[in-house]
Amino acid sequence: MESRIKTYNLIAAVAVFITLPVLFYTLGDFTRRTFLKETISLQTILAFFIMLMQFYLSRANSLISKGHEAGIVIKWHKVLGYVFVSVILIHPFLIVLPRYFEAGIGPYKAFTELVSNFNKQGLILGLSAWILIGIIGLTSLLRNKLPFTYKTWRVIHGCLTIAFILTASLHVIDMGRHIIKPIAWVIIILSISGVAMLLRTYIFKSVSPKISDHA
Repeated sequence: MESRIKTYNLIAAVAVFITLPVLFYTLGDFTRRTFLKETISLQTILAFFIMLMQFYLSRANSLISKGHEAGIVIKWHKVLGYVFVSVILIHPFLIVLPRYFEAGIGPYKAFTELVSNFNKQGLILGLSAWILIGIIGLTSLLRNKLPFTYKTWRVIHGCLTIAFILTASLHVIDMGRHIIKPIAWVIIILSISGVAMLLRTYIFKSVSPKISDHA
């Protein structure tokens, strides 16, 4: 029974968080750009969806808790988290990377214009999400050195994650040139479901002391 649950979870994860965004990206009706730009766009979309998957790759997801060993779930949660936090952190720089290979304004000027243009809501949301993911990554990396109990850190981590996913989702929907209505609804549904699971687990339920032994 457990092997079936593992198989179903793997199929669902690949289908929802990898295949579905790639399918929407491939079938989307938008102007195609250079290979480098399209590669960066697809990488960013997948990184965002993998971060959404972090909600479901945790004990907040009862199906994961029943079908998989806690240590393995936490290991994948950490590995994927650190990898794709890094990808999202360099996202602003990847946007201007093609400027090194194209005519027109240079990458430095393009980046300066990007970070200084605060008159657009999407950019403010993006900057907020970028700062939040940086804090999440840093506090996760230094968790054992922070002056918090595991229970306190876990609640802080959950609240930061909720704030990040809400601002990041709004940023992606508002400014993502590849985000069509169907994929926008997928993002909204996955985000709301993930936030609901975290609220149920982190706020409305007590955190078991045994969890810290495996984290």
